[in-house]
Amino acid sequence: MAATEDLNWRPRLRQYDVELERLSLPREDSSGHHPLMGLVALVETASTTKKTKLGAKGSKDTVSAPPPSDPLQDPLSISAAADPLSAALLDPLSAASAESSSTFGAKKTEMMNVGIDETFEPWSSKRTSILSTYTTSQRIPITTSFLPSEEREKLETKAQAAAGDKVKNRLEQLDDLEDGSVRETLNLSQVEYLRKIEELNVSLVNHWDNDQRVKALKIAIQCSKLLIDTKVIQFYPSKFVLITDILDNFGYLVYDRIRRKSTIILPGASKPVMLPENFTSDQVPDSGKETCRNWFFKIASIRELIPRLYPSLSPFSSSSSSLFYSLSAWFFPDSPTLSYVEAAIMKCYSFLTNKEYTQALIRLTKMVRGIGDPLVAGYARAYLCRVGMSIAPESRMHLLPNFTDYLSTYSQLNSDHVQNTLGLQGLEMSQYMHLFWPAVEWILQCIAYKASEATLDDVLAKIKENVVSAPVLNAVMNSFKPEYIAQKATMFSDMVRDCEEVGLPKYKLYVSLGNCVVAADPPQKERLQLLNSVWKTVSKLTEPGVRVYQLSCCAEINKNFFQYVIILLFLSLQEYIQCTQVWMEYVAKHFTKREVNTLLDDIIKHMTPGRVFENHYPELVSIINRILAHMTDFHVLFSMDKFLPFMDLLQKDSVKVEVCQNVVKSFIIHQEEETSDPVVINANMYLCKVMHDHLNALSLDDERRQIGNLVIGFLMKVRPLTSWSVQLSVKTSPQISFGRDFEQQLGFFVEARASFSNVDSILVFLIQSVNRLAMETRRRVKGSHTRKTAAFVRACAAYCYITIPSVDNILLKLNLYLLSGRVAISNGALSQGDAFFKAAINSLKDVPQFMEIDRKRQSTERFMVEYFNSFLSTLLTVPDNPDQQALYLLRGLLNGLNEYQWSTSTDCKMRVYINAICLLAAACQERYLYSLEKVDCNDSLYAGDPKLVAEVAKLVHTLLDQVMEHMKGLNTTLELKKRQSHLALRLFASLFAHVELSEQTNMSSLLVNLWNLACKHRTGDGKMLVGYHGVVKNRGARVGGHYQELAEQLSV
Repeated sequence: MAATEDLNWRPRLRQYDVELERLSLPREDSSGHHPLMGLVALVETASTTKKTKLGAKGSKDTVSAPPPSDPLQDPLSISAAADPLSAALLDPLSAASAESSSTFGAKKTEMMNVGIDETFEPWSSKRTSILSTYTTSQRIPITTSFLPSEEREKLETKAQAAAGDKVKNRLEQLDDLEDGSVRETLNLSQVEYLRKIEELNVSLVNHWDNDQRVKALKIAIQCSKLLIDTKVIQFYPSKFVLITDILDNFGYLVYDRIRRKSTIILPGASKPVMLPENFTSDQVPDSGKETCRNWFFKIASIRELIPRLYPSLSPFSSSSSSLFYSLSAWFFPDSPTLSYVEAAIMKCYSFLTNKEYTQALIRLTKMVRGIGDPLVAGYARAYLCRVGMSIAPESRMHLLPNFTDYLSTYSQLNSDHVQNTLGLQGLEMSQYMHLFWPAVEWILQCIAYKASEATLDDVLAKIKENVVSAPVLNAVMNSFKPEYIAQKATMFSDMVRDCEEVGLPKYKLYVSLGNCVVAADPPQKERLQLLNSVWKTVSKLTEPGVRVYQLSCCAEINKNFFQYVIILLFLSLQEYIQCTQVWMEYVAKHFTKREVNTLLDDIIKHMTPGRVFENHYPELVSIINRILAHMTDFHVLFSMDKFLPFMDLLQKDSVKVEVCQNVVKSFIIHQEEETSDPVVINANMYLCKVMHDHLNALSLDDERRQIGNLVIGFLMKVRPLTSWSVQLSVKTSPQISFGRDFEQQLGFFVEARASFSNVDSILVFLIQSVNRLAMETRRRVKGSHTRKTAAFVRACAAYCYITIPSVDNILLKLNLYLLSGRVAISNGALSQGDAFFKAAINSLKDVPQFMEIDRKRQSTERFMVEYFNSFLSTLLTVPDNPDQQALYLLRGLLNGLNEYQWSTSTDCKMRVYINAICLLAAACQERYLYSLEKVDCNDSLYAGDPKLVAEVAKLVHTLLDQVMEHMKGLNTTLELKKRQSHLALRLFASLFAHVELSEQTNMSSLLVNLWNLACKHRTGDGKMLVGYHGVVKNRGARVGGHYQELAEQLSV
């Protein structure tokens, strides 16, 4: 390899215009033929076919994919057979329809919710809340009559008797059960009780799977008997949930067994198959009907509950139903067992008749009237409604009678039985009424499902005939459509005002009514009347001045009474704020800012005394969110003199920051018009500063990122119009605008910098915004700055120069220095541009070799290579300072490159050196490839001056010496030799493109040596070597001379 001291480097003179013209390819019209045209046509056809199928309502036409074209003609064609995703693209419903099954599902939930849409809240969602609400710490008694081990063995022996004794055996088992000779009473805790019920459920399934179905029936009967017990009455709703789960499971098992035994032979088939899912009673064979009747007879044989005449008055004998109702109610007024077990298997009626559901539900509804305990009867009615909705939602004749029967039980609440029960268990009447809530709400939800407004009128008429109870009225408002309630909002307000408050405080009714009138609009003429009527009551829930006076007096009289009054005051304020957060949304939706401001003032007056607002932060946050949901005009919002004082109630730091985030986010989303309103800008600046000041050294990166994005979202709206002119005021984007007053815009950014100095992302945005402001100024004046505009862009540069050091991330800092320097040079601020570049070069020593990037510890070497390349390309447009030596910035950059700690396992530093050689060659041209408009670059200053070329040659020789010395050290191992070859090829390509080949330069021998070194280990891509060789041959053929000789000396 030739020594660099023997070389005489000279740049190849370039004529860029000629080269670009020669390298450009002639344009051809390819619209008629394109390799992807077949694929585009196929996708368009599939999309059109899909839209046709989905758009035509009721259309039954099938969608088929277009036939695939010949693969030899269209290699990119897609066929449904080759690409399974294309079938799903063409028909997304085909997969779902192909998965339909003719067998009954394994889960009992498939029996539920037949024909019910998503608007009906399922029982499963209420189940969890009931179990978590109705708990107890008392011991819960549970009585069982399951047989001991020796009796169990006896029955197992009987089960193995002859088939002729099977019926007798089962009847004897039931007789043994009803004799109750073996009983066990346990007092369990709530956890033990839940475990016991779960054991019963598992035992039921195990007995059923082991073909011991009589034992499974025993468990179902025993569990239904547990619903009679009200000794721990506050746990009764949860007990109801647990027991009915077992009954539902039992009903599913019975139904599934009958269906599996009811096999039929389809026409033309030889093998029997199971009944289809949507079968009719006519399809059920006699064996299936007989099995179904046997199950009902088993239930009818429960002697403890029903007289022996019940089998003759079976569920299939409707003519004798009235006598059965009266006898069952007279003999067993407190026993719901039969109705529960029969209701559990009611779906089995589908095997006998298609029209029995309605009659059976009505019959069981009348049977429940014989239950004497109001609570037990109420939940029995709820279970009937639940079963009815699961198997026959279209059958509704039993629903309203169940609700009417429940209302009639109000007369029993003052009976001796109820009063004695409450006295023994230490319950108040309000606590007792609270136990009815789940049952009443479920019954009314069933009634309200797809009901008309006339049904609501019937329900209200029944309520008025009996007694207007707060729990019932609340359930009505929560169950029926809000549209129905809103149309009668004034009437409901009067009913709430006059109703009995036993079992439920009135404020909850006002909350329910408020939710309805928020979801649906009441009549226009009644809105203000409704608000006045409700607020007259809500505002009196607590009187701050009077309460505080009473507290001070009571403190001197009796300390215990003082504490009692404090509790009353807290409860009253809780009721007040609960109502207010709902009705505030109603006011914000239907009224003006005056009414909203008035309510905010009222809340401040209630919450300020005694700093009670500290106990109600969630409600206060909810109030602000509800206001933001309906008031999206921030001119109006911030003009209310009580809005910001209301936010000042949120003195807990985390809560206040959350609210500020919500307000700023709403502003970013909803502010669609330009605004220069200082009230809006200053208010948002205050909110953003609150969020910013919340950050500290312990703040998480995600929190800093979230707050930074919100502040930037606000600041993005504070910029001049990009399409501004004196007469033009077109809205190009949602933003805050200062119009043509760029100085005011810059002043705003100065204020923002002072407020948001702790978040890098905000500072970066501010710097970028000021640079954009300077470039916008340049565009306005078309590059010819006046004295005023020149001073303004220098002020922008000074802003950036002062702000960039505040950025903590060194990589961001370097990029900002480079970008700001480009902006300054573009605007003719040469001294400011030099200052930016010098600052960037001085900061190179602060770049670590490794740092966290994208939450991972990574090397910064890749970034530095890209940064140096970008910096080098920028320096081509930067004119030299007359007071400095030629190319002084490039010399400083090369010195800064040595200050970075490069990895010894890569050749990144040498790659930068090679790129610097390319830049030096470009700097010697008489006319540069690119330059800045109205900025005199070095091509205008030097014009290929020989003194400049001599200085450049010295730099090139120095860089070549560094590269050559590095390459010599890459010859010890095979891996290093591969790197040597790759680097030699890169240097060869750069020198061939930019160096002049002549006898004086002696560069041909260096290029030949580099080529041979690149080909020596054959580590690179062979096609790349062939490509380079072709380029050399083409130039040799075109130019001749030394290029022709070089081409002859190179071989692949």
